[in-house]
Amino acid sequence: MRTFVTAPQADGNWPGIVFYTDIFQLTEASLRWAVRLAAYGFLVAVPEIYHRVEPPDTVLAFDDEGKARGQADVEAITTAEFDEDIDAALTWLAARGAPVGASGHCTGGHLGFRAAFDARVDGTALWYPTGLHNGKLGEDESDALARAGEIGRELLLIFGTRDPHTPPPGRATVMPRWMRRARAISGTSTTPSTRSGATSARASTPRRPTPRSPRPSRSSGGRCDPLRPPGVGELPQGADPARAPRRRL
Repeated sequence: MRTFVTAPQADGNWPGIVFYTDIFQLTEASLRWAVRLAAYGFLVAVPEIYHRVEPPDTVLAFDDEGKARGQADVEAITTAEFDEDIDAALTWLAARGAPVGASGHCTGGHLGFRAAFDARVDGTALWYPTGLHNGKLGEDESDALARAGEIGRELLLIFGTRDPHTPPPGRATVMPRWMRRARAISGTSTTPSTRSGATSARASTPRRPTPRSPRPSRSSGGRCDPLRPPGVGELPQGADPARAPRRRL
């Protein structure tokens, strides 16, 4: 499973985060998010979610053709196979002995939600997760929302009020189910934002870490070689995401 890994330049056993992308895989935008997240003091692993059906380093274009291909890819993978990949990523991160979290958006938000079932995950932050309200993920039906009660740690959900993939009836299905669970954990609030056009549910407000300069890594003949990034939250201008550094988990 090809995976982009980035971490702070300073030595340390940083908390790990498995970060899941949308259906376009490891685009330049997603890699920028990962590097920026690492700058706050995390080791971030971004798997290729279609490694079972696409060649390594496949990055889909932000157009109708890329969207159709990504949708076809996700529908060719079973929920059980997605869960196997989630377990592999979490096992790799947890082996370091540091806390582990999960994050993601769109289809990756659904995958991150499923990662939150794992007791090794200490916290999860997701935005615009798709398919929670209707069980749509891959080839078969996902039982993610029905299993929400298995999530025993903090979870942040953010939905766009104009998101066509999770319209108001869908949010009405998801939010009450999670809100009941979250209140039982630590007291939850629903926060609408007219400026961002989003609404969120959260169990608590985490402490914001101090940014640090990240260090991407790549696989080279079985070794993981450090690469100096061009800057916090950046890839080189005009960089090809398909050639971004990765590891194989």
